[in-house]
Formats: sequence, C-alpha cells, structure tokens
Amino acid sequence: MNNSFFALVLRMKYIDRWGLMRNTFSDNLAEHTLDTAILAHALCLIGKEYFGKDLDAERCAVLALFHDAAEILTGDMPTPIKYRSEALRSLYKEVEDAAEEELVRRAPEKLQPIYHDLFTMEADRELLPYVKAADKLSAYIKCLQETQAGNREFSHALACQEKSLKEMSLPEVKFFFENCIPAFSQSLDEQQQFQGL
Repeated sequence: MNNSFFALVLRMKYIDRWGLMRNTFSDNLAEHTLDTAILAHALCLIGKEYFGKDLDAERCAVLALFHDAAEILTGDMPTPIKYRSEALRSLYKEVEDAAEEELVRRAPEKLQPIYHDLFTMEADRELLPYVKAADKLSAYIKCLQETQAGNREFSHALACQEKSLKEMSLPEVKFFFENCIPAFSQSLDEQQQFQGL
C-alpha cells in the first residue's frame, strides 16, 4: 500500500506561484494555502458575528487548506492561460480532478472518503463562496504588496482581483476591505501604533 498522501501534500512549499510574473517577493503554494485558510476562517467569523450567518469557520479553514491541492501534482497554471478559453478551462478542470483523485488514492484507505469530500467540497456548498473569496483575497494581498514595493507588473492583476472580489457581492468581503485591508499598506510600526501598542 502506497500511503504517500502526506509526503505529497507537504511538498506544497516547492510549488511556486505567479510563474509568468516578475516577483519582488517569492510566493509558494504552502504560503498561499496558509493565507487562504486564515482568510476563509476570518470571512466566516465576520459572517457569523457581524451578519448573523450560521457558518462553520473551522470547517471552512480546513477546506481552504486543500483548495489548491491538485497543484502539488500539476504545478500552478497561470490564470491568463487557465481562463483564456472555455476549452482550456474545461481541460484544466479535468486535469485538476484527475490530480485530486490521484492524491486521494494515495491516502490511507479509511481516510480516502474524508479527503475526497475535502477536495470536492460536495458536502460544503454553502462554504465554497468563502473559500473562493479567501483565495482571491490572498491573491489581492499579494498583488497589493507587490505594487506597493514598486512592482508595476502586478498593477493589472491587482485591479482584476479587486473587481472579481467586488463582483462576488459578499458582505464579509466588503467588511474585510473596509476594516482590514488598510493595515496591509502600513509598516509594522504603524500597525502597532494603530492598535495602541
């Protein structure tokens, strides 16, 4: 029995992102996944505490941990390529599904149904928009940090991510933009002063 699932999953740190772009700061799948899980958890907590929604923030964070797991086997397909046409999008989805199935097969047998559910999110349709929003927020923050460092390479991507997030029409995303995004433009000293430390 080949139980290489965890050995493969923990290779996320070797998968570079933003391969077509000149990066000021490197970004790998493990870093992006952690950011996405933190943001997904936060969006659900915001939904629960500020908008009275019944959301499982912990479950959403776990789903986010595996939202790009297929990229462990496929690598990161650049967005301009992946979404260039419906045919490419459909083809990439097939490749992604096959990679997820391969990963699940490598988990210990009794864990396979659990990881299958995490990868497909079939039982968690109400949380899927929050995982997607967190994924886009992570990309937006990356683009914001790159442009703030003077890297104009990310200017268009920043605008695209912001537009996409606004089109999701999630009040939690709007709240995050109004209350949390401004701190990403501050230095550490400014952030500590802002919090009264």
